[in-house]
Amino acid sequence: MPDPRFFMDKDPISLADLASLTGAELADPSLGDRVIRGVAILSRARADTVTFLTDKKYLPDLARSEAGACFMHPAQAGEAPEGCAVLITRQPQAGYAMAAQRLHALRVHEGPSIATTARIEPGVSIAPGVVIGPDVQVGSGTVIGANSVIGPGVTIGRNAVIGAGVSISCALIGDRAQILAAAVIGEAGFGATPGPKGLIDIPQLGRVILQDGVTIGSQTCVDRGAFDDTVIGENTKIDNLVQIAHNVRVGRNCVMAGQVGISGSVTIGDGCQFGGRAGVADHILVGEGAQIAAGSAVLKDVPAGARWGGIPAQPIRNWLREVAWLNKMAQRREGRQE
Repeated sequence: MPDPRFFMDKDPISLADLASLTGAELADPSLGDRVIRGVAILSRARADTVTFLTDKKYLPDLARSEAGACFMHPAQAGEAPEGCAVLITRQPQAGYAMAAQRLHALRVHEGPSIATTARIEPGVSIAPGVVIGPDVQVGSGTVIGANSVIGPGVTIGRNAVIGAGVSISCALIGDRAQILAAAVIGEAGFGATPGPKGLIDIPQLGRVILQDGVTIGSQTCVDRGAFDDTVIGENTKIDNLVQIAHNVRVGRNCVMAGQVGISGSVTIGDGCQFGGRAGVADHILVGEGAQIAAGSAVLKDVPAGARWGGIPAQPIRNWLREVAWLNKMAQRREGRQE
């Protein structure tokens, strides 16, 4: 279930009503009275939650799941484990998205600028215009710049620096973190899926975790997870104007220069380095200690300790040889034309 510090659970819904809401067909109508209280991914599903399956390669995960119900394509509906109610639909992820919208909502801050339930230790410096939501925790020695907004339930450790105009939600932030001006931490990751009447936003129900000593540059965005967490490891340093998408996991002591873009569900090992404007496609693994040259486009897994560059990225020696060969061929062609 989503973290209750950041998300509210709405009223539960019966499977019969959920099928009606999403346009799905309940395979066993006798289960229509079963109550669903939340959504969950396969690995975290419980008897009172609904999940979804879009790829048959995850059928073993569904078999091990304790899900009370699952949105499934008609071609796979017969392979659900015993006890799991099947909601048959040609758009399982859309069904899940509509269920998530019905069952969960982001907590919002209403009331005074600094909520009475916020727990702020002595020695915290708060500049004018700061908004601090309910149940926020801020450690001693932390400085919060003007006009920053700290959403409900956020935790910030000791001796952190939050710059002016920063927005933080759905986040757990360690000691000595630095988040520079106008950075955005914990907003919804980019997720949409085709539905019966067009695209549907997929609710992002995860969190952001910034470990001790992390630095986040000005105007950088770190999206919260779709359901799992987005994690930035201890002492990692991220420059200005960087995009970290949902479910990304960055190791310790990594460095990212300006305008780097990391797509969703990327895993980055400890000690990796990224030059400016490097980009990484989704679900890629970048091994420990790897170095990615500026402007590169990483489209496949990078081995630990490798140095890659180019578009698409490859071992840097191969890339430099290709560049040299292309220059040589271009010069020859220019010579012939003359």
